[in-house]
Amino acid sequence: MFEAEFWVAVAFFIFVAFLGYIGAHRMILSALDGRRDRIKAELDEARRLREEAQKLLADYQRKQREVEGEAETIISNARVEADRVAAEAHARMEELVARRTAIAQTKIAQAEAQALADVRAAAADAAIAAAEKILRETAKGEVADELIAKGIAEVKARLH
Repeated sequence: MFEAEFWVAVAFFIFVAFLGYIGAHRMILSALDGRRDRIKAELDEARRLREEAQKLLADYQRKQREVEGEAETIISNARVEADRVAAEAHARMEELVARRTAIAQTKIAQAEAQALADVRAAAADAAIAAAEKILRETAKGEVADELIAKGIAEVKARLH
């Protein structure tokens, strides 16, 4: 009379009724609700972590810009300082060259004065020797000796 499909359908409805009677649908719904709550909590945590990571990234990017600015300032200051030191060294070198040039010119002037004095002394000595020789040859006797001595003394006094 009844076929197998009928009995399968009846068994199915009885089974579903039994599940409804023992509250399986509530357990399934509460399990699904619990899973939904866990997933929502995980998503909220993921959003919170993402926002925190974005804040950290923004902070690090800001710090990186600040550090780059500081590095540029340091480099700029170092260049200015190097230029200043180079200018000071150049000025010192010019001053040293100027001082040494002045010292050399002073020494040259002193050497010229000494050479002129030496030439004058040599000329005076030569003039005295020549005058003495001429006077000895032309003047004779006691008068000559006296004249020669006076002349030599005068020439020495004037030339030295």
